[in-house]
Amino acid sequence: MIKVAIHQPNFLPWPGYFAKLMQADIFVLLDDAQFSKNNIINRVRILGDTAPRWLTLPVAMHLGQSIAETFPAKPDWRRAALALLHNTYGKAAHFKALWPGVESWFASAPDAGLAAINRHFITAIAGYLDIATPMHLSSALGIAGQSDDRLVAIVQHLAPGGCYLSGKGGAGYQDPAKFSVAGLTLEYYRFTPRPYNQGRADFQPGLSVLDPLFHLGRDGCLDLLHGR
Repeated sequence: MIKVAIHQPNFLPWPGYFAKLMQADIFVLLDDAQFSKNNIINRVRILGDTAPRWLTLPVAMHLGQSIAETFPAKPDWRRAALALLHNTYGKAAHFKALWPGVESWFASAPDAGLAAINRHFITAIAGYLDIATPMHLSSALGIAGQSDDRLVAIVQHLAPGGCYLSGKGGAGYQDPAKFSVAGLTLEYYRFTPRPYNQGRADFQPGLSVLDPLFHLGRDGCLDLLHGR
């Protein structure tokens, strides 16, 4: 049974995002979803001294804009983000091996909207981890609707009779009956990463996938995503 996962294009997402990408046969980026302020669409947590801190891509906002219609507010956002990452992870075990790749990901990020920028990073990191799940943009599918109705329609379009692979948070608002009536299976995916060595005594969970990449390297990060 073909599994379809649908998610907003987040900024340098946490490992669970890529673990879900690995579990899916088809992945849809909701690039035309409405942008919401103070969310993980344009910011992500990274390692901090005593608590996680935010790595943010500043954006310009107006009411009702989509993620694709949201643009960076500062032209030097790449330089600022790289400086913070270098300062945060410069002493990590796999920093030297990973850093040239990270610099190239930022250098090649498009001068475009937030959806395109985030898609660029997601695709680049997935490629580095050899995750080959095909990705689609919701804006290119031409499927209207709201909430569950649109999710159902997207899965029906891409994988009739297939499975919608939802995050655990979806259990609080999704109506399983709508998927069942449409002949679809609804499956919830939960990712619980094991603590790993961040070079400190206390473990800070829920950080960008860059954190395990810097600390564990490519192979170690893949072990984390696979639950090994």
